Amino acid sequence: MQQNNGLDKSQIISFAVLCLVLFGFMFYFQNKQSKEDAVKAQQQKTEQAKNAVKQTQATNINPNVTPGSIQTATLANNELKIEFNSLGGQVSKVELAKYKAYDHKTDNADLPLYVITKNNSNYGFQFKDKTGKIINTKDLVFAPVVNGNVATLTANYNGATIQFVYSLNNNPKAELKDQYALDFKVRTQGLAKITSDNKADFIWDYSVRNLEKGRAQEQSHSEFSYAFNNYKDYDYDGRTTMEEDKETLNWIGVKQQFFASVIESKTGFTQSKGNQEAIEEGEYLKKLNYEGFVQMTGSELNQDFTWYFMPLDLPLLKTYDKNFDEILPLGWSFIGWMNRYFFMWLYSVIAGWGLSAGWVIFLMTIIVKLILSPIMYKQHKLSAMMRVIRPEIDEVNAKFKDADPMKKQQATMEVYRKAGVNQMAGCLPALVQIPIFYALFRFFPNFIDLRGKGFWFAKDLTAYDDLIKLPFKVPFLGDHLSVFALACTVVILIYTVMTSGNMQQPQQEGMPNMKVLMYIFPVTFLFFLNTSASGLSWYYFVSNAINILIILVIKYVILDEKKIHAQIQANKEKPKTEGKFQKRMREMMEKAQEQQNVQQQQRKKK
Repeated sequence: MQQNNGLDKSQIISFAVLCLVLFGFMFYFQNKQSKEDAVKAQQQKTEQAKNAVKQTQATNINPNVTPGSIQTATLANNELKIEFNSLGGQVSKVELAKYKAYDHKTDNADLPLYVITKNNSNYGFQFKDKTGKIINTKDLVFAPVVNGNVATLTANYNGATIQFVYSLNNNPKAELKDQYALDFKVRTQGLAKITSDNKADFIWDYSVRNLEKGRAQEQSHSEFSYAFNNYKDYDYDGRTTMEEDKETLNWIGVKQQFFASVIESKTGFTQSKGNQEAIEEGEYLKKLNYEGFVQMTGSELNQDFTWYFMPLDLPLLKTYDKNFDEILPLGWSFIGWMNRYFFMWLYSVIAGWGLSAGWVIFLMTIIVKLILSPIMYKQHKLSAMMRVIRPEIDEVNAKFKDADPMKKQQATMEVYRKAGVNQMAGCLPALVQIPIFYALFRFFPNFIDLRGKGFWFAKDLTAYDDLIKLPFKVPFLGDHLSVFALACTVVILIYTVMTSGNMQQPQQEGMPNMKVLMYIFPVTFLFFLNTSASGLSWYYFVSNAINILIILVIKYVILDEKKIHAQIQANKEKPKTEGKFQKRMREMMEKAQEQQNVQQQQRKKK
């Protein structure tokens, strides 16, 4: 009997109707969405005007502060260019010299990359004087002096001297890790005369700047990161609030997709708490606020800190030996291990051959497929065996059409058992693919070696490609169509059609048609991939295209259905030994059947 491995007429109609309903839903809500976006944009502009980052005024402490009294100082090396502001004595601008930020106007990564600029970072130490008045160093005016690679900023308050000393390693031969570090020493004298506090409150307000193309993706990767327990433990927090009352944090940082700003305290931060909120539009992605205490000695604040402004490059992060490598979200347990020691290693090896990033991913895909080919072979052999015994399964379905479903299931399993077909074996490839899929989902948007690397029409493989721009915004899809995502969706659909021929249709009324559900999956996959890293879409396009070729080769070259049929017949003649799983399933079904019979007898007696 000829097998139909494609879509029949009813399925085509169902699929078409489903697509029409889906896109009808999108267009129905389009006008509503556009109006809401317009209102939201206007509200955002108003809110931004109200809450625009303003230069901190120190009227409560220094009423004579004027813009003309504010000075800046600069330190630089091969990796960083740092500017300090005399108001608050804090870092006011940080440029990573060897990286560029994405420009939405030109659709290119050609802007200087500032993790700090335009007052998006604001920090200081807060304590109370003996009258109860709150003093914050953010409000003090410091006098800057630069001597070589050291910037010293000094402020005076009621006879007390507060000094911030920043030093940046500007030796071009220094280790790379040292060039991303800014030593920060806080020294006070006479502070004990005006305060009786034994600890100072460190307050840090930080607005994450939009540096990458994929706003939603970068926003989801922006969060608090911190280490504690003497750098041994690491945690992150992407929730609205974070609280670490019991732990002493060794460092606290704000992580973005590819960069991080971190401050380390040599004595640690205690009673830490913070909050964060997403920003829908504009230059910033998230607003984060952090508060933690640092110890004072004799009411004097003499502490050593270190600022780190660094790219999230795994080899670099590991050189610090401060658990910085955990900032990179490569996945937990086995997932992270695959990314760290296989995918990153494999990419580096192939990239060393001088190939472009897209072709490196292409070869990576082929290698992964070769590794998984034995599993795929077993899967398709199982499919071929199920095709051969399909007539017997159809006979069982016809024979037990009106019988107890339990008896029909038992008879079906007996056919599989005699033929030597293990249905559970077909689940193995899917189970193997799940951790690989999740690992790559983490790999492509976080691997800095791919940042800014283009391929064909994709300008950055860590962000989506938007060659096809839409004149409107589609809910859950956006204002563009990714070509790589579309191509991946098509090949997944073709692969689904080719592999769904052996799937049994539901025999009971009301049961869902699994084939139709399988055809819907590629369409939903489009929504997922459309705003994801184009490198991920390219990988899965190549992966599924190879799957199709493998199926054709196995079906028409390797597997011989006549030989499989002969093997099945031979299996039927062999004495059968039940595996543990098969035995357990049979016993469970027999027990269920017995319970069902008892219940029927009890109902008859009543």
